[in-house]
Amino acid sequence: MRNYFLFFFLLIFLISCQKESKNIIDTSNIEVDFKISRFEVDFYDANGSTLEGLKQKYPSLFPTETADSIWFAKMNDKDEQELYIESQKIYKDFSKTEEELTNLFEHISYYHKSFKSPQVITVLSNIDYEYRIIYTDQILFISLDAYLGQTHPFYNDFPGYVRENNTQERIVVDVANKIIQTKMKPSNNRTFLAKMIFEGKKLYLLDRYLPLKSDAIKIGYSKEKFDWALANEEQVWKYFIENNLLYSTDTKLNKRFISNAPFSKFYLKEDSKSPGRMGQRIGWQIVRSFMEKNDVSLQTLLSMDEEEIFKKSKYKPRK
Repeated sequence: MRNYFLFFFLLIFLISCQKESKNIIDTSNIEVDFKISRFEVDFYDANGSTLEGLKQKYPSLFPTETADSIWFAKMNDKDEQELYIESQKIYKDFSKTEEELTNLFEHISYYHKSFKSPQVITVLSNIDYEYRIIYTDQILFISLDAYLGQTHPFYNDFPGYVRENNTQERIVVDVANKIIQTKMKPSNNRTFLAKMIFEGKKLYLLDRYLPLKSDAIKIGYSKEKFDWALANEEQVWKYFIENNLLYSTDTKLNKRFISNAPFSKFYLKEDSKSPGRMGQRIGWQIVRSFMEKNDVSLQTLLSMDEEEIFKKSKYKPRK
């Protein structure tokens, strides 16, 4: 009997490990070629004699109509110099983030053969957290002053749910999310269920692109908020069912459960303990359930109708 139980638990352990390693792929044979340029270093260490060279090196960052006097004033601005000094304390050595970006680009290239790694340019943006990452097919801008750590005094006036993602480990996740936006065609299905699953597809792409990142980092939850989401998944799903929300087209549900927010709005006493975007998280679990039960490619998943994904997912919330 004892041997039977040992075998049983070993089997469960192996199955669990198999699920976790599903997204671990060998990218050792994939070569990515990209260059990292440190604009903020070149700019804030510059002087009048080197400005012209900077314009030639970064033509997209110097509008022709802007007078040189504006750039000189910016270089010597006390507040901007302080931002630069603080960012250099963390990012003077950029090798850790460079390694993570390399790994990300390798994984994207594995799943999307036409993907070309963009040129990476680090900048400072006066902590414009709405545009901390800007991505085109050829260039990727990363605003380093938005990633100085959640306890940095520069962020004292920011909401807590924003501050907790102002960290170095979030850079590669935010980059991945920007690239994912270009891979996703808008859905015509306006139901709450379809919106959840559409967002779930994006999060599932993070599973594939960043397999070594934790779920909490990928979705951007603190440990406390993530633990709440795990513990209350069944209750959240029951709430959606009992309140007939799945096939509702009420756009107010976006702010309550899809958009970035300090917490989700169930209109209950427990709301403040919940993380925002619980609709996204439920959609993520539905997509994961679908991919575990159906042998389809990533490209097929992205093109599938959300209703079909839901029906074939046989999703059951975590208890």
